[in-house]
Amino acid sequence: MRTLPDLPVTAALPALLKALENQGKAVLVAPPGAGKTTLAPLALLDAPWLGAGKILLLEPRRLAARAAARRMAELLGEEVGGTVGYAMRMERRVSAATRILVVTEGVLARTVLDDPELPGISAILFDEFHERSLDGDFGLALALDVQGALRPDLRLLVMSATLDGARVAKLLGDAPVIESQGRSFPVEIRYDERPAGMPVEDAMARAIRDALVAEPGSVLAFLPGQREIERTAERLEGRLGTDVDIAPLYGMLDGKAQDAAIKPARPGRRKVVLATSIAETSITIDGVRVVIDSGLSRLPKYEPATGLTRLETVRVSRASADQRAGRAGRTQPGVAIRLWRAEQTAALPAFTPPEILEADLSSLVLDCAAFGVADPSSLAFLDPPPAPALAEARALLADLDAIDPAGRLTPAGEAMRKLALPVRLAHMVAEAAKDDHALPAAELAVLVTERGLGGDSVDLERRLIRFRSEHGPRATAARQLAERLARQAERSRIAPHPYPLPVKNGERESSTLASPSPRPSRGEGKGEGRRGLPDNPTTAGALLIHAWPDRVAKARGARGRFVLANGSGAMLDAANSLSGEAFLVVADLQGKAQNARIAAAAPISVVEIREALGARIVKQVDSSFDPEKRAVRVRETERLGAIVFSERMLPPPTGAEADRAILDALRAHGLALLPLSRETETLRHRLQWLHRGLGAPWPDVSEEALLASLDDWLAPFLRGEASFQRIDAGILHAGLMSLAPHELQRRIASLAPTHFDAPSGSRIPIRYDGEWPVLAIRVQELFGLDSHPSIVGGTVPLTLELLSPAHRPIQTTRDLPGFWRGSWADVRADMRGRYPKHVWPEDPISAEATARAKPRVK
Repeated sequence: MRTLPDLPVTAALPALLKALENQGKAVLVAPPGAGKTTLAPLALLDAPWLGAGKILLLEPRRLAARAAARRMAELLGEEVGGTVGYAMRMERRVSAATRILVVTEGVLARTVLDDPELPGISAILFDEFHERSLDGDFGLALALDVQGALRPDLRLLVMSATLDGARVAKLLGDAPVIESQGRSFPVEIRYDERPAGMPVEDAMARAIRDALVAEPGSVLAFLPGQREIERTAERLEGRLGTDVDIAPLYGMLDGKAQDAAIKPARPGRRKVVLATSIAETSITIDGVRVVIDSGLSRLPKYEPATGLTRLETVRVSRASADQRAGRAGRTQPGVAIRLWRAEQTAALPAFTPPEILEADLSSLVLDCAAFGVADPSSLAFLDPPPAPALAEARALLADLDAIDPAGRLTPAGEAMRKLALPVRLAHMVAEAAKDDHALPAAELAVLVTERGLGGDSVDLERRLIRFRSEHGPRATAARQLAERLARQAERSRIAPHPYPLPVKNGERESSTLASPSPRPSRGEGKGEGRRGLPDNPTTAGALLIHAWPDRVAKARGARGRFVLANGSGAMLDAANSLSGEAFLVVADLQGKAQNARIAAAAPISVVEIREALGARIVKQVDSSFDPEKRAVRVRETERLGAIVFSERMLPPPTGAEADRAILDALRAHGLALLPLSRETETLRHRLQWLHRGLGAPWPDVSEEALLASLDDWLAPFLRGEASFQRIDAGILHAGLMSLAPHELQRRIASLAPTHFDAPSGSRIPIRYDGEWPVLAIRVQELFGLDSHPSIVGGTVPLTLELLSPAHRPIQTTRDLPGFWRGSWADVRADMRGRYPKHVWPEDPISAEATARAKPRVK
């Protein structure tokens, strides 16, 4: 048994070893500083079940992986790369003697997919599992599946500082939960609320200056992202003591800069570390006794509706706030200053949401398909992946030809999976390999996934040029990674296979655990000159379009404003050189979908767009109605989604096409477009009244019914002219009449006559636009009539609107004899005074009807 330092977790190690020996699974819950990350793997080296196998220790971040490997190697008195090594995307320190291999979480999934039996691996340890990254959740789900089906001897250990251990233990089949008490120094919590409207970098800079005056020791300040870190550093520059060093710490820094940030301050000096949430767990920065917490964090949030993943600045969770505060008490008593009110702490969410609930799941679905799992929900996830995000991921992968309709991996999907890139970028590199442009595509993919390489320009073409000439270990490692990816893509292009093929040990270059290939010398092999070198150039935009065909952007309106093919809006600063381009391919957007800021893009020409996406460009002919000219206009457009490439007006349609256009315009705008004559309107009202009163087979001629039956009553009478002005009113009358059966058409006149023959000799029209037929008539024209006017054989009385000589309403009645004998006297008295030239007899029944005034006296 090797000798290990006495740390708080030491007391829990015997129970942990026993649980893994007997049950093969365990959960270790230990607070920060307990020593779980370093002592647990070292303690397992002497376990009898380990044999010659390796221990995989999974860390959520590269910084933590390097730090853990260094600390374990130091405890063994060795250099990293001996018993303890590490491997990650662009860096590895491994040898034949390595027994503990520290890797980032994404490596495990690729290792399992390359060989599900995991030969040579005896235990997998998931550290800081409470961070709930997508890779961590997926890795555990795969490991449980492998353990249950192929490797019952495989040991699994989940370790965390702030986690519901019982819930994880249940996922692991009621695995034992071992808890360790931490050992930390007391931390005083203080609150210094950031004033409303004050930028977080201003508040942080002020708090740091005050803390350096009031407290000894170094300072660890938590900010949401790189931009705020850089602005805070600017505000502190030259305003601190000469013995204070400022060290930024965020994910996109190269490894050397990150390692420098976590080293203790030099003797006699103090350090201010400006960090993102990267510094919450897994690492200890010696000398820090003051933590200043902005209370903010930046998390990725995927929007299935737009296909965009945006970084959203949110309040930290209570668990994160506690983790941050605990950094101040790792090596001595400390102070944690929170830039919010004390009572606001209770309102913080308990935990950070698991990434699986917020992330783009396309890579997860692709990897599951490679594992033979069509439905990721069938795996053992602590939180199942959301159905809408899975559906969106499947749609994207199907669009990229990566999976078939049954969810199985296609040859193209297998080629993409081997590239260890997000699916869109993997598709870009695989497509580029078909045209011998694998290397520039791979370089672009590395630029997009490794921020900071090639500078910070929005223009990826410029960044690519600068990246190729950059010196330094990170740039060199990135170029070597791009070359490995390009070679893998070219091999997949030469011999694609629908399913993973067995490979010999040492040949798995698609896996991050594989040994890095040496960088080929220029000119090596006949294919070297084809990979985007000057003899066969290609633009960044022409490559990126295969990753983001839905993010081709066209300039619109003001300079720097663009519309994307997916319908979203985006913008650039008008001073940016790209803002004057006609077309871009956008690789990165930040902010809301309709007002997003373009963070990375490349120009592209129309010719390149047509060459790459010709099959997606749709030429369509649309008909629209011009209300001013009352005519149908035809426009031909070429479009890629929401982007219109060209449009032109076509001659008006004729024949059957014109008739269809007329019918479509009516369905869109209603019957008011038709030039209905008064006679036709009256016919429609008469038919509708008969339908209401008698029902079928009298036709329903309401607007809804007529629009629904245009093909029956109007289409047969149209003459192939796409203008409403050229529709003859007569054909509308004939069309409406055709709706009534032939035997009923002759009865319309008798059942619903158009006019009433008044006693005065006038023919007065009858209105049928209301519930009952209405006859509006001057009262003098009904003198002498002692029966009420009616239709339908005297069964339906007309509603009389009795009018004055000036055609103004006097009274409405459905009982004319009653009116004569009742209220006529009052009406007569009133009308005589108003219209003295007209006849107003006391007895209208015996008077002669007239349409005239009194004859003039000669």
